[in-house]
Amino acid sequence: MKDSKSWRPFTANCCSVEDQTIFGNFSRCKTSKSDFSKNIAPLPSFRRLSFSDLSRSSSTRINEDLAQSFGPDLFDFQLSELRAITQNFSTNYLLGEGGFGTVHKGYVDENLRAGLKSQAVAVKLLNIEGLQGHREWLAEVIFLGQLRHQNLVRLIGYCCEDEERLLVYEFMPRGSLENHLFKRLSNSLPWGTRLKIAIGAAKGLAFLHGAEKPVIYRDFKTSNILLDSDFTAKLSDFGLAHMGPEGSNTHVTTRVMGTYGYAAPEYVSTGHLTTKSDIYSFGVVLLEQLTGRRAMDKTRPKNEQNLVDWTRPYLSSSRRLRCIMDPRLGGQYSVKGAKEMAHLASQCTSLNPKDRPKMPAIIETLESLQPLRDMAVACGQWPPSPKSSNKYVVYSPKGNKDSKIVVIKNSRMAVHSKSK
Repeated sequence: MKDSKSWRPFTANCCSVEDQTIFGNFSRCKTSKSDFSKNIAPLPSFRRLSFSDLSRSSSTRINEDLAQSFGPDLFDFQLSELRAITQNFSTNYLLGEGGFGTVHKGYVDENLRAGLKSQAVAVKLLNIEGLQGHREWLAEVIFLGQLRHQNLVRLIGYCCEDEERLLVYEFMPRGSLENHLFKRLSNSLPWGTRLKIAIGAAKGLAFLHGAEKPVIYRDFKTSNILLDSDFTAKLSDFGLAHMGPEGSNTHVTTRVMGTYGYAAPEYVSTGHLTTKSDIYSFGVVLLEQLTGRRAMDKTRPKNEQNLVDWTRPYLSSSRRLRCIMDPRLGGQYSVKGAKEMAHLASQCTSLNPKDRPKMPAIIETLESLQPLRDMAVACGQWPPSPKSSNKYVVYSPKGNKDSKIVVIKNSRMAVHSKSK
């Protein structure tokens, strides 16, 4: 498991993936005929790449294997080149950091490599902690080196030099969904934008799950949903991704890894991993978008720390739901849309994995909410902003003749005993 603040695997010294082949010839993992799998680029046919082989190889051998496997689809950068484009990983270019290491912004131009276009990039410098860190780097290269979809972040290249492991991605100018939802300095995301982000992220998961042999993302959360300039959502960080079950198997069994608050309860308790594990995490993110609260927040009262547990009693009616809606929305959200999203989140976070919907159904539901314009503030279902007034509001709570009278003036409260 990962702590939600550090992005670091809780079992950092264990193996996230056993010594197994996660890709044979990936071309045999044919995608389904669904709309969500049509955007995959032609996949190269290459010899078997396994963690056990590559994890024990020298950096030179790894580079040769990856170059042979991916050819021109990925660029093999030198460490000196990545130092140059990030001003030696300057703090002035720092985009983010966590247990995985640091991410820096850089700029490349067409003169650096033939076929490389001039663009801003994000360079992740991984903090390698033994075999585990290397394997997460390798998983990202293998998965993102082959998977291409408009809702997955694009991996441009990598660097494997001595003990250093780096990844080079397309730069996402709007940062992460996490920053927009929870950072006080950022502007609140409008309802329509939140819906667009949810749909984009859902399409990314649908693409992964839609393969004949599905890919289980295993780390779906707001910090891994990155946003481009027009708020198109793209999934990033495939270090914990895992190939799904084969044949008649219903699940794969792995060591439990992920992030507290997002991981499905049956996965935490048994280690059994399925695509429904991702759908639970998706439901948690929907709740975060509805409420503006984190999946796990230890600063809140004990009964409000776990978002799924706290919100469950509020999700079944619009009247109760508005009590937990993100106040930063200011009532500018669709009443019906919020109710439907809350119901969908409740289904996704069901304790019974079989009751969770599949991604195509989730996308269909979310897309049906986009035309709705019944804003809560216009329907009288959101408290209006308090206006300055010199008038007193006086009321007496029911049930007690000697109860107190509450007097409010200009949002200030005074309490007086009722005279007998």
